[in-house]
Amino acid sequence: MKEFLIETFAHHRTLIVFLHVISAVIWVGGMIAIRFATHQSLAMINDPKMRLERAAYTLKRLFSIVWPFVIVLIITAVFMAVGLGFRAAAVDPMGNVIDEYAMSLYNTVHIKEAIWLIMALNLGAMMWRRKKAEEALKMGDIETAKNMLGLIAQYMVPVNIALGIIAIYIGVFLRGAYA
Repeated sequence: MKEFLIETFAHHRTLIVFLHVISAVIWVGGMIAIRFATHQSLAMINDPKMRLERAAYTLKRLFSIVWPFVIVLIITAVFMAVGLGFRAAAVDPMGNVIDEYAMSLYNTVHIKEAIWLIMALNLGAMMWRRKKAEEALKMGDIETAKNMLGLIAQYMVPVNIALGIIAIYIGVFLRGAYA
């Protein structure tokens, strides 16, 4: 499997990096647009039920757009982590550290991967909360829907935005680490 990842990355490096970067841009950019543009527009709707229905629908659209990019981002991250040889530069086949700087970069790769995975789990939780809000709205339970969607807007999306920006920065750092 390792050889497949290395060979595929070697032959499709530009495409894999492009897919990784565009996936991050769409995911993080989509959340920024929702939080700082769409959220403000939805707040202008006076009817609470209609506002919540529009918010639930908007999130449904966002999640359906970004979810495939999340999968692409994680897959390309694996290709890049293996294909760029961070582990091979850091440790020998027995697991002994052979270069401290390379080891710090290898650890940084893991931090970045962990951030994207936390974000993916948070996205899954947001998708679940949005679905529960939609179900509550169908039953006329506006308060439950408000609570479900409120947590997404107030905390979950901002956390993913912050984590996404950090992960993008780490990616830029890693890209320039051997320059």
